[in-house]
Amino acid sequence: MSNSCLSHLIHHQAKKYGERIALKYRDYETESWIPVTWNQFSERVWKVSEALIALGVEVQENIGIFSQNMPECLYTDFGAFACRVVTIPLYATSSESQVHYILEDASIRYLFVGEQYQYDVAFRVQNLCKTLHRIIIFDPKVKRAPNDNNSLYYTDFLKLGEEKNYKNEVESRTAASTDTDLANILYTSGTTGESKGVMLHHSCYGAAFEAHNTRLTRLGEDDVIMNFLPFTHIFERAWSYYCLYRGCQLCINLRPQDIQKTIKEVRPTAMCSVPRFWEKVYAGVQEKINATTGLKKSLMLDALRVGKEHNIDYLMNGKTPPAWLHMKYKFYEKTIYSLLKKTIGIENGNFFPTAGAAIPVAVQEFVRAVGINMIAGYGLTETTATVSCEWLDDFRIGSVGRLMPGLELKIGENNEILLRGETVTKGYYKKEALTRQVITEDGWFHTGDAGYVKDGYLYLTDRIKDLFKTSNGKYIAPQAIETKLVVDRYIDQISIIADQRKFVSALIVPEYGQVEKYAKDHHIAYTDRKDLLQKPEIIELFKMRIDTLQQEFAHYEQIKRFTLLPEPFSMEKGELTNTLKIKRSVLIKNYAAEIEKMYEE
Repeated sequence: MSNSCLSHLIHHQAKKYGERIALKYRDYETESWIPVTWNQFSERVWKVSEALIALGVEVQENIGIFSQNMPECLYTDFGAFACRVVTIPLYATSSESQVHYILEDASIRYLFVGEQYQYDVAFRVQNLCKTLHRIIIFDPKVKRAPNDNNSLYYTDFLKLGEEKNYKNEVESRTAASTDTDLANILYTSGTTGESKGVMLHHSCYGAAFEAHNTRLTRLGEDDVIMNFLPFTHIFERAWSYYCLYRGCQLCINLRPQDIQKTIKEVRPTAMCSVPRFWEKVYAGVQEKINATTGLKKSLMLDALRVGKEHNIDYLMNGKTPPAWLHMKYKFYEKTIYSLLKKTIGIENGNFFPTAGAAIPVAVQEFVRAVGINMIAGYGLTETTATVSCEWLDDFRIGSVGRLMPGLELKIGENNEILLRGETVTKGYYKKEALTRQVITEDGWFHTGDAGYVKDGYLYLTDRIKDLFKTSNGKYIAPQAIETKLVVDRYIDQISIIADQRKFVSALIVPEYGQVEKYAKDHHIAYTDRKDLLQKPEIIELFKMRIDTLQQEFAHYEQIKRFTLLPEPFSMEKGELTNTLKIKRSVLIKNYAAEIEKMYEE
């Protein structure tokens, strides 16, 4: 299969798999999953290609897809690739200013939108946009504005291709597609500054597929994949394309907040996710253990101890577990571990790629101890996702696995990770100066991440841009401290403050339910959440827990003061990116008064 395989991937698979199920999506009215066969998928992709040509979309023109995960996103993507059109995904939660910026920057004439929110934003932006010509709506339930007589529903858009015969035009474009064609421009949400459009060519995906073929050997036609992260995110996008390339079945989760329900309906064999998903599983299990007593509690604690000893102390280090340990492990596998997996909805689990942020060591140990194949990895939008990843028994706690085949890595100044290879972007869209800053003339891409390689495994230490320097001249890696503390069951979100300050402090969003339960159990009276978080007993509780967790850090790295916040960090207030990373500069502005108070003498 050529490197421009995205252009004919779905049609190629339809010839091979025909009436097998390729996709499923959830019908919220009947609460059932609707199957789509490979033949139906191919037919819809073909219709999209014809309709795009009927609209007059040119070779290598940019179109936008502003939607949460829906099958229509994939029909539109692959229909566009087949007629050499570039697709630009926008996060479903994007604000008007973000949408406006991307539409103008990429000169988008046609924007596909998902549900009511995306339509409303797009319609308001359309009046300000010089380029946007037409909005095409996926969800037929969307109510159009009374004065909107230009936008099209998706079903009407598909009919455009039937008005005359575009078959030859589609075929000739597909035949002319090459691996040097641009496939996507992915705008990174960025924790600093404005969005940058990362250009990914068909060759990037082709090289990524080849690299994954040699590593992910246990993925195949029988795998059922849950889509949970947004398709806009390179991790989910590249993974989903690859799963389709391997003939897997994709189950498309529309709303991220529904995942705990939908995962139990689908019971997938694989799902890529961010560490936050597993942190919540870990916190739930810790909570269960804390609420249990007697023999049941002893068994649960012993199961975790045995799992860690068997899978980490022995197997991870290439040693054979003793027979007694193996027998105990097998007993817990049939009882406690299997019950836990069934409760989450992953008892059919094959493996679970996890990346996008640092994975707390306690979480990684726990997941591996109970026999869940979490595949920790590292990647960037600029590298078409995976740079390195673990594989089944080939892992090290704290590492992000081995470098993918076809990539070169070297450690530069300040321990920065530099990469070179076919999966690396050719640059940022219309930003040549920035491209030259991050990609050297001989092709080395500066990741901005610091790390080191030991025994063939890559370890990340921190984000170079995120390193804080205290006013005493000491360097602090905030992510290391945050990752250590966020596993605590009383902490939901945390942001370290230290740059140009005398000492380290923290803004903490508590796990409100846990704090309220603690107050109830300890007969602490309060009027509202704000009042509760100012109670000396609650502050003392957090102080004690933070001091316990940060013992391993140097004195100057330890949190001296903290503020408990009555409201979580949110996208609405601009405090989180679309991938839920913290925008430190916004937090510093939004909580300026609280921060200053922590540094008062």
